Amino acid sequence: MLGDIAYAMAPGGGQGGGGGFAAFLPLILLFAIFYFLLIRPQQKRQKEHRQLLAGLRKGDKVVTGGGIHGTIVSLTDTVATLEIADKVRVKVNRGAIAGMIRSE
Repeated sequence: MLGDIAYAMAPGGGQGGGGGFAAFLPLILLFAIFYFLLIRPQQKRQKEHRQLLAGLRKGDKVVTGGGIHGTIVSLTDTVATLEIADKVRVKVNRGAIAGMIRSE
């Protein structure tokens, strides 16, 4: 009779021992895609920004993250003083400087 026979199946429908790695393969591929499309370019931009901040000199024309254009009149380790108009100077955090203005 059919009710007297019991069949045993391995977990995963009998796929074998390779099923564990195959289950993680999509996650590994997803991480690789995120790394090359998101993480790596962001790290490259951060490195370029650190190099820009390290290379700042008195007299450089810069723009801040808020869009203020000015000329560096003094620098410390953490603060840059910008002249934004004649005799108008503002102190900004050195990290707030977004980029250099190219001379035309």
